[in-house]
Amino acid sequence: MTIDKQLPSTRTTELDSICLKAEVIPVLTIQRLEDAVPLARALVEGGLTVLEVTLRTDCALEAIQRIKEALPQASIGVGTVLTPAQYRQAEEVGADFVVTPGTTEALYRYGVSSPVPMLPGVSTVSELMAGWQYGYRRFKFFPAEASGGVKALKAFAGPLSEARFCPTGGITLENAEVYLAIKNVMCVAGSWLTPASLVEAEDWHGIHQLAREVAQRYHH
Repeated sequence: MTIDKQLPSTRTTELDSICLKAEVIPVLTIQRLEDAVPLARALVEGGLTVLEVTLRTDCALEAIQRIKEALPQASIGVGTVLTPAQYRQAEEVGADFVVTPGTTEALYRYGVSSPVPMLPGVSTVSELMAGWQYGYRRFKFFPAEASGGVKALKAFAGPLSEARFCPTGGITLENAEVYLAIKNVMCVAGSWLTPASLVEAEDWHGIHQLAREVAQRYHH
């Protein structure tokens, strides 16, 4: 397999500028379309201006469009992107970045030519090296806790010191601090900021408070 095209370094710079705005990225799975804007607004106004909306629900793409229109100041990532076709859909709705749980050759290749930067999901050194060949330097580490957590990230820093990660999966308010203290971690992401109980109750104030607490604790 020959790798004819490399990721432009500007994509890495774009991801860095997005992640610098947010040490903590809330992951949203929108079940009801009408929740999209109030939920996103509660998080953004609480101080968390980078959000990831997963494609795990039927209304996700429409939800992203609505959030983009209502909150132009926020950076919106499209998560759970599994195929180049979904990557293309993310481009069409104006995603600022794309996040994958794991990464295929097809996704790496597509991302190289896309104007939208991708945070490819990896959980092993081999997967990391596959992305490395294409010029990727920023990765999502998923599922973080199940894949060795902090110890694994520290071990990755040896052979691939330029790589930076966004650990996701099992991240909580309690352990976020431990991850963020590691030098190759640029931010963390998680769904703990949007507890299902608060979303179902439409308790946007509660989510706003949670966001504020996290923003104050972790913001640069």
